[in-house]
Amino acid sequence: MKERKRPAKNQRGKVLPISMDAGFFFERAVSSLDRYRYDKALKYFRKAVEYEPSNPVNHCNMAGILSEMGDYAASNEVLQTVLEEIDPSMTECYFYMANNYANMDMFEAAEEALIRYLEEDEQGQFLSEAEEMIDLLQYELDRPTKLKSIKSRHGVYEHDQARALLEEGKFAQAVKMLEELVQTRPDFLAARNNLALGYYYLGLFRKAVETVEEVLVQDPGNLHGLCNLAIFYQHAGNREALEELAGRLENIVPFHQEHVFKLATTMGILGRHEAAFGHFQRLMRGSETNLDASLYHYAAVAAYHTGRKEEAEKLWKAAKRLDPSSSVPGYYLNILSQEREHPEAEPVPVNYQYLLPFEEQMKRWEASEEGIPAEMKENPLIRSSFFWALRHGDHKTKLQVIQAMGLIADQEVEEALQAFLLEPDEDAYLKEMALFVLRNLGVNQPLPVRSGATTTLVDPSRVSTQLPVWRSEWQAVVDLALERMKPSFDLQQQHDMETLWAEFLTRLYPDTPTVSHLEGWAAALEYLTAKMHGQSVTYEQVAQKYNISASTARRYVQRVDEVCCVKEKLADIFPSVQ
Repeated sequence: MKERKRPAKNQRGKVLPISMDAGFFFERAVSSLDRYRYDKALKYFRKAVEYEPSNPVNHCNMAGILSEMGDYAASNEVLQTVLEEIDPSMTECYFYMANNYANMDMFEAAEEALIRYLEEDEQGQFLSEAEEMIDLLQYELDRPTKLKSIKSRHGVYEHDQARALLEEGKFAQAVKMLEELVQTRPDFLAARNNLALGYYYLGLFRKAVETVEEVLVQDPGNLHGLCNLAIFYQHAGNREALEELAGRLENIVPFHQEHVFKLATTMGILGRHEAAFGHFQRLMRGSETNLDASLYHYAAVAAYHTGRKEEAEKLWKAAKRLDPSSSVPGYYLNILSQEREHPEAEPVPVNYQYLLPFEEQMKRWEASEEGIPAEMKENPLIRSSFFWALRHGDHKTKLQVIQAMGLIADQEVEEALQAFLLEPDEDAYLKEMALFVLRNLGVNQPLPVRSGATTTLVDPSRVSTQLPVWRSEWQAVVDLALERMKPSFDLQQQHDMETLWAEFLTRLYPDTPTVSHLEGWAAALEYLTAKMHGQSVTYEQVAQKYNISASTARRYVQRVDEVCCVKEKLADIFPSVQ
């Protein structure tokens, strides 16, 4: 057997030195993680931080382990150190912190950190996860997230918000947001198209045309822009340009359903009902849209206008089954029924909007004790019709709209009415009504009112009058009358009561009577206002309402009538007025 050689006593073995650096401890930490030894992994990550304290990745790894171990507060302390002392550009730390706060049920702090992440992070690495967390936070906080922008999407988020505002009927807010967006991103054509629609819905027709023309300068074939321009041409009565453009649109067969729907509705609005019907039929064959009641209504209108009355009836019945709470399908089915019974009668307009005609809607609201239902106040089609009617309707329609806006009562309504006050050629009575509605909405600061070339400041908190003073006892009479009249008198009637009182005082000024018996004067104003609007009322009824005698009510009525001659003016209209 061969004898093994032994090394000489002075010969040393070859030993590989261990490099104790951050990389070494990082590898050890990862190895520990693979074996789910979080305590050891944390120990090694701490050593990596000691060796490379300026490396933010080591700190984030340590924060991640602390979070996995459930020590969310300590994890956030590490992440805060990274952002404040090591590398403020590591915006993903805000996302990690938001996760930690959410795990601690600190949802307000989680929201704040998540907003910082979305508004400052350029890469969007955790964008989908952040959007999921937004849903969670909105549910937990029971309110929308206070997010203004998403930096990594650079305008897309703002556009989505603005589009949602348009769909909700909040046109003024949407326009403000879109105006800012197109300034920062001039090439964002979808935003420009929606800005044009926002202007159009607000009745700002010239701005709408200019904006859509800017779209078509950049992209002459933009379908949304072409469709919008065609509708604008129709509104302006530009028949020659409309015929040429509508002819081009009729030859387009879009592929995407969104484009098919846009073209179908545009063709319908332009009166090209055969083309519209073909496109709506394509849409109804689509699996995603064939359960939409409004789509069946659009197709029914197109069928009606192309003489397919039986097909229209089937489609409206389908819409009624899909949306039994809507009054629209039933309204048009009733029109078909009346046409069959009275073919000689004047045809009733049949509109593409999935909404009752404006006059019919107003008639139903006026007859209802509840006024405008809450869901209708937010309906963008109704809100759009109000804004349009306020700018382009006749005197009666504008008066109805101003009253209806008083029932909607939100910031957009206030802005629309204040803009109406600046229209130089609008009727003075309508502006007084607008001021009255604004006062009821709580607006009490002086507002500019324009008449011709003159602009004056008017305080809506006081009755409109040319009197140099307005005494507190005079206002007390108005307040009492309004309090008793509101349940049974509409806004116009309430306003006319105020106007009558102001006229009475103006004619007598400065020799106005002493006003001490508020109930008597208020009762007289209500009585005469009721008569002015053709309502049946007796002295006994109004006296009981104000807790005075009928003879007292008669005496104050006679005093007001002596000065304002109300009954004399009404005699020609209502000969039986006493």
